[in-house]
Amino acid sequence: MKVADMMTCGVISLAPEDSVRKAAELMLRYDMSGFPVLDHGKLVGMITQGDFLRRAETGTERHRPRWREFFADPGQLAEEYTHSHARTVGEVMTRDVVTVAENANLDAAVALMERHHVKRLPVVNSAGMVGIISRVNLLRAFLVVAPKDAPGPVDDAAIRDRLTAELERQPWIPHGSVQATVEKGVVVLQGTIRDERQRSALRVAAENIPGVRGLIDHLQEFDLALVS
Repeated sequence: MKVADMMTCGVISLAPEDSVRKAAELMLRYDMSGFPVLDHGKLVGMITQGDFLRRAETGTERHRPRWREFFADPGQLAEEYTHSHARTVGEVMTRDVVTVAENANLDAAVALMERHHVKRLPVVNSAGMVGIISRVNLLRAFLVVAPKDAPGPVDDAAIRDRLTAELERQPWIPHGSVQATVEKGVVVLQGTIRDERQRSALRVAAENIPGVRGLIDHLQEFDLALVS
């Protein structure tokens, strides 16, 4: 699935000369946590709720003891003052905006969000910004591809073969350490695990197989202390 398939088009944007009050009002009115900032159609920044965390009006601007201010970088102090007292969007927005191409895979967008700790990405092509992809869009993508109806019955042999094949692809479980049998749609897991998190992952793997009606856990945790 491509970014273009799930992005939001026709996004509300702000201009650098717009007031920070206008930005806050729009965030509340449309229940949005951030907006792109465009200057004559060109993406120049992003303003988000995070830009309102430390404001002089709310008494949350950053305070330091005088002796620490003496040793602080004057440029940093000036930047903090600008951010907490500025009146226009252009003075508080983030200028180094992380973007994603419209033909990129969703996985690439997620990787960028995780790496840069952002909730949304402007989507661009050769003509400029064409949309926004956010966590909400990824939630919609999940609903698009997630099964809507219960699958039809699958025979026991097919369930066992699919589960075995799935486990053989996973690096978190040693090959051959877990065996699965199936009777009337109920999966029975036997073998050894080294970590309780493997037990949870095995349950998820089994429950995702169409036709599985239940699971019996006979797994035993391998204790290294008993071997040493």
